[in-house]
Amino acid sequence: MSDSGSVAKNTKVAVIGGGLAGIAAAAILAREGFPTTLYESRKSLGGRAGSYLDRQSGEEIDNCQHVSMGCCTNLQAFCEMLGLEEFFSEERELVFVGPENSQTTFGESFLPAPFHLTPSFMKLPYLSWAEKREFASGIRALSKTDPAQLSGVSFEAWLKQNGQSESVIQRVWHVVLVSALSESIARIDAKYAQKVFFDGFLANRQGWRVLVPNRSLAEIYSSAARERMHGFGLNVELNTRLEELQGNQERICGARFRNCEQLVEADDFVLAVPPHQVGKLVSSEVASQLPIEQFEQIQTAPITSVHLWFDREITPLRHSVLVDRVGQWLFNRQDLTELAGDDVHRYQVVVSDSRNFESKTNEEVINTVVDELKEIWPAAESATIVHARVITERRAVFSAVPGIDSLRPKQSTTIDNLFLAGDWTQTGWPATMEGAVRSGFLAAESLLRKYGLDRKVVVDDLPVSRLSRWIFGNSPRKSS
Repeated sequence: MSDSGSVAKNTKVAVIGGGLAGIAAAAILAREGFPTTLYESRKSLGGRAGSYLDRQSGEEIDNCQHVSMGCCTNLQAFCEMLGLEEFFSEERELVFVGPENSQTTFGESFLPAPFHLTPSFMKLPYLSWAEKREFASGIRALSKTDPAQLSGVSFEAWLKQNGQSESVIQRVWHVVLVSALSESIARIDAKYAQKVFFDGFLANRQGWRVLVPNRSLAEIYSSAARERMHGFGLNVELNTRLEELQGNQERICGARFRNCEQLVEADDFVLAVPPHQVGKLVSSEVASQLPIEQFEQIQTAPITSVHLWFDREITPLRHSVLVDRVGQWLFNRQDLTELAGDDVHRYQVVVSDSRNFESKTNEEVINTVVDELKEIWPAAESATIVHARVITERRAVFSAVPGIDSLRPKQSTTIDNLFLAGDWTQTGWPATMEGAVRSGFLAAESLLRKYGLDRKVVVDDLPVSRLSRWIFGNSPRKSS
C-alpha cells in the first residue's frame, strides 16, 4: 500500500448531510488530506442546530436553544478544530426557579467531584431534607449499577424500585432528564439516565458546566464553520438535494442529485441523514444490504421553542431552569442581536418533549408559556408582547426508549464504501450535539481504517475523579 498521503490524495469522499455529524466527518477527512465534498440540501449548514429568518422582526432566530456541557469532550474538540470556541460563554452558575417561584443560584463549591454541587443542591428550598436524602440514595444506587444491567430497563420502573417518590421524580430526575433527552421518565432507558447524571454531575468537576452560544446557531455552525473548513480544502455544496445513492449489494457507484444530470462519483460515501430518510435515499439494491426497517423503528421526540419579544425587561437573568413548569428553560437573548440597544427585549422558552402541544394552536402555546412567566416575574404582567413566534422541531431527537441500542447501527456498513453518521448511530451517547459529533468522528475513523490509516479521532471522556471512582466503585466508566 502506498503511504498515507498518497492514499488520501487519491481518494475522493462525498459526505451527504450538513448537520453536525456530517460537518464533523467531512472536516476530519479533509484535514487528513482526502478530497472531500460536503453536500447539504438546505441553504445553510447545521441541520437541527440551525436558525431561521423571522420575517416580522427581521432577526435570525434559532429553531431551539442548544447548549453544551463540559462533559461534551468531542463537541469541544470539534469547536477547537474549527475555531468556534469564541462563540460560547461558559456558565458556572444556574438559577433554578422553584414551584413557588423561589430562585436558587446553583454553582460548584470547592469540594471535589462528586460533592462539588452538593452545597447548592442542599439549598434547594422546594425539596425537604427527607427528599434530599432520598435523591442522594437514588443517585448513589444508580451510579453503582453496571450499565449493562440498566440497558433496556424503564427508568421510571427503576426509580420506583429504588424508593424514589413522585415529588423527587418530578422535581429532580425529570427536570434534568427532560431537558437532556426530551423524553418523559416513563420512556427513558435507564442506561441513558445514568449517562446523563454520572457524566454530567458526578464524574468530574467540569462535567456540569454549561456552554451557551453567544451567536445564532447559523452564524456558528454554518457561516463561521464553513469559512474555517475552507482552510482544510473542504468543498461545500449547499442547496444540493440527494435523490438517490445508486449502486449494488457491494458498492455505491454514485450519487444522483436533484437538478444535476450527471451521476456524482466518489470512492467513498458518508450518509449523514436522519434514520427515517435512509431508505428513501438509496436504491433498492443498496437498501437490501441495510436494516432499513430497523432504522424506521427509531422513534423521535419533539422540542418546541417559544420566542418572545417584550416591550420591556421581564428579568435580567441570562437564563434560568424552570421547575414544575411546562417550559424547562428561559433564555435571555438580548446578547444575540445587533439590535440589543433598542427598546425590545428578547426571550426564548424551551419546551422539551412537547407532545402535549401537538393539538394546540400557536396562540394557545404562547398564552400558556407567557402565563407561567407572569407567575414567576411580576414585570411580565405589565409587559406588552411586541411579537411572538413558535417553532417546533417535530423530530428534534431520537427517543432514548428502553432497548434503543438494539436499533442503532455502527458507522460502517456491509457495503464497502458506505458509512453512516448521525447521533442515532452507535455512539454510546443519547441524542445530543456531542453524540452527533462523535458519530461523525467515528465514521471518519472507520473510513480511515479502511485504508490502513489508524487515527484516533474520538476524544476520551473527562476522567473520573479519584473520589468518585472510590465511592462508586463499579462506575459507569470504570475502565476510563
